[in-house]
Amino acid sequence: MTAAVGWDIGGANVKAARVEADGGRRRVRTLSRSFEIWRDRDGLLPVMAALARELGSPAATAVTMTAELSDAFRTKREGVGFVLDAVAAVAPGPTLVFTTAGDFVDPAVARARPLAVAASNWMATARVAAAAVGRGVLVDVGSTTTDVVPIRDGAVVAEGRTDPERLLAGELVYTGAVRTNVAAIVHEVPLRGGRCPVASELFAVSGDVHVLRGDLPAEAYTGSTPDGRPATPAYAGERLARVVCADVEMLAPAEIAALAAAIADAQVEQVAAALRRVAARVGPAAPVVATGLGAFLARQAAARCGLPVVDLSALLGVDVGTAAPAVAVAWLLLDRLAAGDRAAP
Repeated sequence: MTAAVGWDIGGANVKAARVEADGGRRRVRTLSRSFEIWRDRDGLLPVMAALARELGSPAATAVTMTAELSDAFRTKREGVGFVLDAVAAVAPGPTLVFTTAGDFVDPAVARARPLAVAASNWMATARVAAAAVGRGVLVDVGSTTTDVVPIRDGAVVAEGRTDPERLLAGELVYTGAVRTNVAAIVHEVPLRGGRCPVASELFAVSGDVHVLRGDLPAEAYTGSTPDGRPATPAYAGERLARVVCADVEMLAPAEIAALAAAIADAQVEQVAAALRRVAARVGPAAPVVATGLGAFLARQAAARCGLPVVDLSALLGVDVGTAAPAVAVAWLLLDRLAAGDRAAP
C-alpha cells in the first residue's frame, strides 16, 4: 500500500488529505481546520503539525496553497516562502509543490518561481476531474471563492493561470458559501414594497444567508462571524437585519427571510453568469462537476443554466468532502509514483 498526503493551505482554512493506493482501489481521509492566517500567521505551524500527526507518515507529500494572497504577507513571494517553511517543518519524506501548469516542482523551484505555484489548487482539482469526466466545467465553491474551470477532451483548457487572469476570464469568482460580505453580493434588496440599498459594512456574510435558509449547516460556517456571536439561524437573522440598518425588533421574520432569499438568488446568479461564460467555450450541454463546501450553489447555478450536474465524489468513487484540492494533489502524486517517477527530484 502506498500513501500520499496532500495539503491545501488557504488563508481561512487549512485542509489535508491522505490518499492510499491499495491495488486498483484508493482510500481517502480528509481533515480541515478553520484558520485565519491574517490574525496569527505564526499559528499556521501548530495547526499543520496537529493535522500531520493525525494523518501519519506518507511515502510523499504534495502541496498547493492560496494563503499567499493574504495581507499577512507583503507579496505572494513572501507568502509562498512562509507556507513552504511550514510544510518543511511538518512533512516527513519527499515533498513536491503543484503548479498552475499542472505539474509538480521541487520546493526550491517553487521558491524561485512563486507565481507558478501561487493559487494552483484549482488546477489540481480540475486535472483529476478532467481524467474522470473528459468534458465539462468544474465548479468548486469554497468558503470564500468559486472556481469555474473548463475541461475539454480530457484536458484543462482554462484561459487564466494567475488570480488576475482568472478573474478576467470568469474562471475565478470571488464569492463563496461562508465568508463573502453581503454588500459584495447585492447593492439593494426588496423591503416593504421597495428596493432598499444595503449598508456598506461587514454586518453579515453569505454564511448567514445559507444557514438561515437551511442550505448550510451551522457547523459548516467556518471562521468567525461578523459580530462574534454564534453561527446559528437566530443570530444569522440578527446579522442580516443589520444589512438594511435594522434589527430583529424592527423586521418580521418573514422580512428577514425575504432578504436572505434575495441575497441567495443574487449569489447563485453570480456563479451562473460565470458558468454560462465558461461553458460556452466547452460546448453545448457541458456537464457541471460540483464540489466544495458550497456545492449546493454550484448545483443551483447549473440548474439555472440548464446544465446537467454530477458530484466530484461520485465521479471518483470516494468522498472528497470539502477538501477536493488536497485530495487532488495527493491523488496526482500517487499517479506519478505509480508511473515509476521519483517522488522528488
